[in-house]
Amino acid sequence: MTSVQVGKDDGHDGKGVAGLTGTATATAAETAGGPGADQGYHRSLGARQIQMIAIGGAIGTGLFLGAGKGISKAGPSLILAYAIAGVVIFFIMRALGELLMYRPVAGSFSEYAREFISPFAGYATGWTYWLFWVVTGMTEVTAAASYMTYWFDVPQWISALVFTIILYGANLISVKLFGELEFWFSMVKVTAIIGMILICLGILTLGFSDAGDTASVSLLWDDGGFFPKGIGGTLMTLQIVMFAFLAVELVGVTAGESKDPEKTLPKAINTVPWRIAVFYIGALIMILSVVSWTNFKPGVSPFVAAFDEMGLQTGAAIVNFVVLTAALSSCNSGMYSTGRMLRDLALNSQGPKFFTRLTKNGTPLIGTTFSAGLMMIGVWINYQWPGEAFNKIVSFATISGMWAWIMILVSQIRYRAKADRGELPQSTFKAPGAPYTSWFALAFIGMVIVLMGIDKDARISLYVAPFWALILGVSYLLLKRRNPQGAAFLKR
Repeated sequence: MTSVQVGKDDGHDGKGVAGLTGTATATAAETAGGPGADQGYHRSLGARQIQMIAIGGAIGTGLFLGAGKGISKAGPSLILAYAIAGVVIFFIMRALGELLMYRPVAGSFSEYAREFISPFAGYATGWTYWLFWVVTGMTEVTAAASYMTYWFDVPQWISALVFTIILYGANLISVKLFGELEFWFSMVKVTAIIGMILICLGILTLGFSDAGDTASVSLLWDDGGFFPKGIGGTLMTLQIVMFAFLAVELVGVTAGESKDPEKTLPKAINTVPWRIAVFYIGALIMILSVVSWTNFKPGVSPFVAAFDEMGLQTGAAIVNFVVLTAALSSCNSGMYSTGRMLRDLALNSQGPKFFTRLTKNGTPLIGTTFSAGLMMIGVWINYQWPGEAFNKIVSFATISGMWAWIMILVSQIRYRAKADRGELPQSTFKAPGAPYTSWFALAFIGMVIVLMGIDKDARISLYVAPFWALILGVSYLLLKRRNPQGAAFLKR
């Protein structure tokens, strides 16, 4: 099927092309790139919302908090790490864009892995990406609850519970409300970073604030050079950098609910370079030109630390609000994507059929409810171990998120080969330099995984992965025995 075929609105009457109601299930054949691929979803996300979802996916707590650890490990050379990783992320997003214009579906990476690699790859990708967002939802609602203690003396578990319920309710009302929430969450983050850049630029040129006398671009190389911890220190920050970019691929999950995917998705993907250049590289250059890298510490937001060094005491409260927004944005995205991934798995006979049910507003009711219920485990962890909650549930996020990137790249390589042989229609949004750029991105991800194994702080992610792989393997064998159609779907 070409992108033109799936880009049309089906009338949004709660029925798929095959005439099934929104609460009905579809056969595997109907979801194999056929008319029912995004059956029942309402194309309610406009260009404005898609753009901000794409921007918001690239800006999260990985930047607002994680950059502090990266600066302490690599100094100013962290800027170079973000630049190189940013190029790789662009290659990944263009590979995803090529697939999306071939067939924009709500299942996205899982669908492509199923079609171009194997049924098991689709199964593993769908369940792994679902788990990624469940775990991420737990960590982000935990982070949001901890930020609330800055203003209010409220137990963390109460804030975590309230945030989870509010975001769950918003996701059930309509996809349009999800899009609006994400738009404004992203707007806060973008405004904060641009404001920070302008303040730093003003300090560098006008010399105001406590940092005015020492602020200089030469701080990027004066205190121990640009590589104060050596090239090795820079390399060891790559897993921190890649973690910061997790969720940039979320725009692919919105494909089945975008009003005009042929226009909005390529435009959103093509903005990746300037988003990274401005919000990551630009912000870090400005901060490290105003405040020496030696003043930043792990676990402390570099934005908060910079405001403190400038003597702008209100900045800490502002940044606390921004990182609260970033955490809620990520949890909101988790609520959205988990329901869609479960429904895609169910439509392809790789998950319980009741996950296919939609509300009248086109939202996957049971899938979202099930995922939100699991996220409530994060509330319980906040009740039991408020001081250690974040560290207890964060370990799996990076490796599971990178699995989705690997599946995107391998699927694109295989799709391009088939399209070049004339077996499939060519995409209207080809990835430049592919398949070589995709192979380069795969090699880069492989290097990051090796570095994670070397770093004792990141190694725990690799310990968890084999257990999850074992669960997936055993459950797939059971599926193959009980439901051969689901295990053999799209096998080529």
